[in-house]
Amino acid sequence: MTAQPVPYMDRTRRYYAAQGFEKAYAWAHFEDTPFTALKKPVAESTLALITTAALYDRQATDPRLVASGETAEPPERLFGNDLSWDKRATHLDDLNSYFPIDRLSELVSEGRLGRVASRFHCVPTEYSQRRTMTKDAPEILARCREDGADIALLVPL
Repeated sequence: MTAQPVPYMDRTRRYYAAQGFEKAYAWAHFEDTPFTALKKPVAESTLALITTAALYDRQATDPRLVASGETAEPPERLFGNDLSWDKRATHLDDLNSYFPIDRLSELVSEGRLGRVASRFHCVPTEYSQRRTMTKDAPEILARCREDGADIALLVPL
């Protein structure tokens, strides 16, 4: 049997429907895209790495807060078992699959990326678009600006 992609969005909608939610899951979005064109080439840019994984093993009742760590000393692992994802089809053993710090360092060495920002950021996944758009996204943006990031790579867990 040939491997097939995981139909993540459809699975998420079915999951919420099975939980009894009457309204279909709606992905957070902006009516107007808050992105701008690059002001310089990627090879001269500072990239901020952002993941939805956590720095610590959260319990389901723990608050989900924005956190940051040093890219010079990346963690050996990140956490996400408290999140809803297909734990039968994948795992968290390959850190670079959801936190590609080694691949980004290679791009810097090859001259394809200017540099990686001194901090990486963990942004919690919340099921509240309001919180994502009014609290967490502005906090991440502020931290990226503090770090002098020109571009950001958002990697979902």
